[in-house]
Amino acid sequence: MLTYSFADIGSDSLYEHLYKCIKNDILQGVLAPGGRLPSKRSFAKHLNISTITVENSYAQLLAEGYIYSIAKKGYFVADITNSPKVMPAPSRAYPELTDDKPAYYADFLSNQTNPANFPFSIWAKLMREIISEKSEELMTNSPSGGSLELRNAIAGHLLAFRGMRVSPRQIIVGAGTEYLYGLLIQLLGHDKVYAVEDPGYKKVAQIYRSNHVSCLHIPMDRQGILIPSLEESGARVVHISPSHHYPTGIITPISRRYELLGWASRSKDRYIIEDDYDSEFRLLGRPIPSLQSIDVMEKVVYINTFSKSLAPTIRIGYMVLPEHLVEKFYRELSFYSCTVSTFEQYTLAKFIRDGHFERHINKMRSFYRIQRDLLLECIRTSPLSGSVTITEEDAGLHFLMEVKTKLTDEDILRKAEQEGIRIGCISQFYHNPAPDLEHILVMNYSGIETDKMGEAVGRLSRCISSKQT
Repeated sequence: MLTYSFADIGSDSLYEHLYKCIKNDILQGVLAPGGRLPSKRSFAKHLNISTITVENSYAQLLAEGYIYSIAKKGYFVADITNSPKVMPAPSRAYPELTDDKPAYYADFLSNQTNPANFPFSIWAKLMREIISEKSEELMTNSPSGGSLELRNAIAGHLLAFRGMRVSPRQIIVGAGTEYLYGLLIQLLGHDKVYAVEDPGYKKVAQIYRSNHVSCLHIPMDRQGILIPSLEESGARVVHISPSHHYPTGIITPISRRYELLGWASRSKDRYIIEDDYDSEFRLLGRPIPSLQSIDVMEKVVYINTFSKSLAPTIRIGYMVLPEHLVEKFYRELSFYSCTVSTFEQYTLAKFIRDGHFERHINKMRSFYRIQRDLLLECIRTSPLSGSVTITEEDAGLHFLMEVKTKLTDEDILRKAEQEGIRIGCISQFYHNPAPDLEHILVMNYSGIETDKMGEAVGRLSRCISSKQT
């Protein structure tokens, strides 16, 4: 009779251990197809275990097809000779997955925000209130476009801060703008040619290409994307950030905006995706009016996120669709579930509705203005002072710094890495060969710790000091 040891079985239960032993013998051919297994009672007595343990083991083997039963005759080994062979475990040792990222003293390329600035106490209080007040709603799936409370709150915010009069029905909520881009491709069509700005945020083009659509890079001048180049490209959808372009900081003037709307109006299937990702943080004057707010022909899809204004880990974005696309969305894509948890939607809605979001934005604009001024002062009083030119310092949470040096951009990046500084050059953001734009650094200061700014600038100075030029 079959005999197995039950010593040192680890965390397995008795029945799991027995199941694995029998299964292994079947796979290794020790137990031949058609062979009869011991009865449950005699097997249990032989192994000095309970009958229920044997019964549970047999039941699992039966469910997986390793054995079969015949009424009043017992259990038999199944023929698995046609099953895929079990491959031996690879001898190669694979490195363990880790969340560790390169540790930088200062990262001028990241869009991370300082955790100390997130309103944790207010957010936690609102979460407790939502649990108390919305217990029934929290157990109900929200509509595919998002909860009505959040869409109402977003519509009110857009009216107050961006002068946009939109219906909550036009607002579609999703887990970040990257997910919403995928929905837009399904809505507007995989057959269309999409266009992005050059230079621009590289991930946007990567997302379009990963969705298997044609994506072209259109050059820019000092007023934004070039309309003649866009027209010649044959693109039907253009993705732009007219209120604050990344990385150049360019603001598209009203004349170019009307040219863009004119381009879109010349064909029924042309659209503009207006990416307004950090419009709240223009540090001089009021935010620039959105392109959507002057669109009278339903050609603009407005898209924004709370990841920049609250925290990168709050993956809540939204888009505002023209009315005719709203109809199409609910007709063709409403089978999708909203990808943001109902709990987060109600919490954010209350955060906006109770005025906390407005106060948070005002607080952060003041904080970032201080951050920017401190960084500029550190640069002004450093050895870099006489060899740099600062531009676009009022546009948002980064500015450009042109450096007089004979070093290549690759040299600057390499030396900065050695100093523990992560930096980006504007030449890196071009898809087509960049024009003569070397030595222009993109200085994102949103995540730099205040007490590290002086040292960070000092290290950057060493990278491009006169001795190395």
